[in-house]
Formats: sequence, structure tokens, C-alpha cells
Amino acid sequence: MSREKLNQLGIDLPLFPTTTVGSLPKPAYLVKARAEFGKQKISRASLEKYEKQATEFWMRTQDDLGIDVLVDGQMARGDAVAYFAEQMDGFEMERAGDSSRKGHSVKPVITAEVRARRPMTVDGWRFAQGLTRRPVKAVLTGPYTLMDESVNEHYADRRAACLALAREIRRETEALVEAGAKIIQLDEPAVSRRPEELALGIEAMHVVTDGLPVYFIAHLCRGPYEKIYPDMLRIPVDNFDVETSTDGLEVLGLFGKSSYTKDLSFGVVDVQSPRVEDPQVIEKRLRQALDVLPRASLWVDPDCGLGTRSVDEAVGKLSAMVTAARSLRKSGNPSFF
Repeated sequence: MSREKLNQLGIDLPLFPTTTVGSLPKPAYLVKARAEFGKQKISRASLEKYEKQATEFWMRTQDDLGIDVLVDGQMARGDAVAYFAEQMDGFEMERAGDSSRKGHSVKPVITAEVRARRPMTVDGWRFAQGLTRRPVKAVLTGPYTLMDESVNEHYADRRAACLALAREIRRETEALVEAGAKIIQLDEPAVSRRPEELALGIEAMHVVTDGLPVYFIAHLCRGPYEKIYPDMLRIPVDNFDVETSTDGLEVLGLFGKSSYTKDLSFGVVDVQSPRVEDPQVIEKRLRQALDVLPRASLWVDPDCGLGTRSVDEAVGKLSAMVTAARSLRKSGNPSFF
């Protein structure tokens, strides 16, 4: 299983490693700073100071909670597609301005050859990794979702646009590897939403991942998995991150019908609800997952990014998640393993 790959990369994780998907809530001072930046009341340098302050807060908080694989919380990001599009030549934004920081919902338009002007996430990842001894997961929006959430006015078809973006995300991935990243997550929610183009999603992912010494995670968000499973197992990653707590764990039944061969980041915390889950409820969900998965394959995380929750809600949910994972590790009942 993929734990062997982690060991080869020098990453030693406990059973049921905990992580979070990507976004975390922005503290009130950063929300205010982003609004002021949008009104041109503060400089970009001032905004970046607050972004780093918020990143430090979340890195320290995750460390204190005992999260095993950390994220930077995406304090400098707003829209997951616009953040990358605005750092590439070849895109025009339907709304003027720095929407990745203002939080606008935008639809980028591809008007020329896409090309990243410089590494887009490396500095942020390096800053976050410098704040902890635990591994920090780099998070990129995947090429298929970048294509699907953009308007293509340049390339001959969707495939050509997707593969062009895949080459740029490959370059970003290589830059992260050079900086020291060993776990990289590619957010591809559009892949599961468009089952008729699964083959294109797989082709693009090969462009990004092939031959690199990285433990790759694909965050697919919600299904419909029944339309792409088991073919989705051909996506060349080590781990699928899926939403399960809001669908009654139905995905487990689907994965149990055919041999599931990847690691699974099992979304056990509902990010759409402000309610903090009881750790015993989370542990029960994890035990249900072990009816289908080997224990070495199971990761523990929220359904999706926690960026829409309050800081207190997110901390409470992550704390409950860690408590449940630790309890399960201590369980010696062989019927669950």
C-alpha cells in the first residue's frame, strides 16, 4: 500500500493519520485586512503581513491539536481557480482586480497560451513548513478543474486547454518537490461531477504526477462516485480524499463492491454544519470504514475545507477528529482490524 511510499519518502505517520483538506477560517483581523486591501486602504505588503500572521496562528493551532499532516490554511487565497489563473499569463478575469484576495467569485477566460509567471505556491508552502517539524501538505487546484471552471477562448477544445494547464501544474509540482514538499494534494472536484470526461481527468493527472517522488492525494469532494467507480482508481494518485459524513457513508458500500486499491482520506466531519461532532460519532464512522479498508490505508479528515466555518467551530471539529483517531489507535479489538 501507499504507506510504503511514505516510508520511502522519509515520512513516518501513525495509523489513521489526521489532516485537513485545505482551507481554514480566516481570523477576523485578516478578513478586515482583505476588505481594506480591496478598497485600496492598505498596501499589499501590509496584507501579506496579516496573511503570515494568520498562517502562523493556524500552524501553531494544528500543531497544538496534534494534527499529523498540516496545511497552511490558504490564508492568501480566495477563489480556488482565480488564485491560480491570476498568476498565469493567458488568462483574463471577468472582474478587474485581485480577486484571489478580495474573495470574488469569478470565471477566468483563457485568451492565449497559459503560462505561470513564477512558482505560485512554493513561497507559502516553504514558510508554513518552516513553522513545524510535521509534514505540511501542499495543495493545488488540479488541471481538469481549472479548465472546467474557466472559459476557453484560445485552445481548440477542452482537452487541449486541460493538458496545457496540466503542464503548468506539473511545473508547479516540480518546483514544490525541489523546495522539499513530499505530500501534494490536487483538488479535482470537477472530475467527479463530469463522469463523461473521466478519461481526460486521468490523462491530465498523469501529466502532473508521473515520475515524481511525491505522495499524491486527489481531493474529489462529493460524487457521484457511482458513475466513475471503479474506473476512478486509474487516476494516478496514492490517496483519494472524499466527502462521506453528509451522504450517510454510502460511498463505503460502493467501494466495498469492487476492490478499493488506494489510501482513503475519509471525510468524517461535516463542514457545512456549525455543530461540533461528538468524537464517539466520528470514531464509529471510522470503524465502519475499516469494514472496507485495511487500517494502514485509512486517513482522517473533514469532508472539505473548513474555511466557511468560524475559527472556534473549526478548532472544535479538528479537536474532535483528533480525539477519535487517537482513540481508534488505542483500540486493540481485532474485530475492527
